[in-house]
Amino acid sequence: MPRWKPMKTKKAAAKRFKITATGKILRKGAGKRHLLGHKRAKVKRHLRSTLQVAETHKHHIEVSLPFDHRG
Repeated sequence: MPRWKPMKTKKAAAKRFKITATGKILRKGAGKRHLLGHKRAKVKRHLRSTLQVAETHKHHIEVSLPFDHRG
């Protein structure tokens, strides 16, 4: 009979997402790693901010981060 395994945080997800106190999941926008020379300053400035994860993907991230300390 298999033994019970404890839940583990997916460390790759923990590095990419942040869960706020109200339960929103934040992520960084794509397109800020390389090839920045031809992009406008306004585009690069807007890529600094965090975005909210879509409702359809929220469940998968919450499963990957079981210890988010939200009760």
